[in-house]
Parts: sequence; C-alpha cells; structure tokens
Amino acid sequence: MTTTAVLTGACGCGAVTFELSEPLGDAMYCHCTRCQRRSGGSTGAAAWAQPGSFRITSGEQELRRWAPPGGMVKVFCGICGSGLWAEMADDPAKVAIRLGAVDGDPGVRPSARIFAADAAPWEPIPDDGLPRYDGFPG
Repeated sequence: MTTTAVLTGACGCGAVTFELSEPLGDAMYCHCTRCQRRSGGSTGAAAWAQPGSFRITSGEQELRRWAPPGGMVKVFCGICGSGLWAEMADDPAKVAIRLGAVDGDPGVRPSARIFAADAAPWEPIPDDGLPRYDGFPG
C-alpha cells in the first residue's frame, strides 16, 4: 500500500525515519519529570498521530523502548538516543509524536500544558494563556 506523506520525521542521526499520512492532532507541552530527564530541558512537546496514519519508513531495528511503570512507552533511537514518540502501554497504535522529531513545521501548536504540577522549579511555566493540567486532561 502506497501512502502520500503529509509529514515526515527522523532521529538525530537519520537511522530511524517515519511518516504520517494525516495531519497531527492535539499537541501539548508535557512538564513531567520523565520528559525533563529525557530531554534535558523543562518540557517535552508532542502531538497525537491520527489513528492508522503513522508508519516507520526505515530503521525499525534501531528502535528501543522504555516502559516506565504507570507511564507511556517511550520510543527512541538506539544509536543517537533521540526521543521519537510515545505509545500508550495498553494501545501501542495510539502514538504521540515528539514535535522535535518532525521535519519542518509540524502544522500544529501545543494547546495545553500537562503535568504542570511537576514543572521544573528552575524554569517557571510561561504565562501564555494555555490551560494547565496536573495530569492528562479529562
């Protein structure tokens, strides 16, 4: 089956590439401690892929997964360590793409801040008007 990619992305070294055949859905900034430690920064930015739109195009053998207790499964390149996406533990088809892994403009902007209660004490959350949640919204 041939798809027409709306978006493409890759890890830092280019060993892993992916494409999305549909635009990304809701995007958010995550302030959880895991995102801080994975990124070395104060947040992680990600957006939900539309069901069935995500496809790995190269480097699947280089992927590594970390399944922390009570969290989403984190998927990253085993060569360069780039964080690429996260999968729901109970439904691996539900994927949140790291916006920094997308080539160019991902076409969405974060519209919420999640796990705000865990925000890094050394970088206050900006007063940008986005709603804040102590966990996942809803």
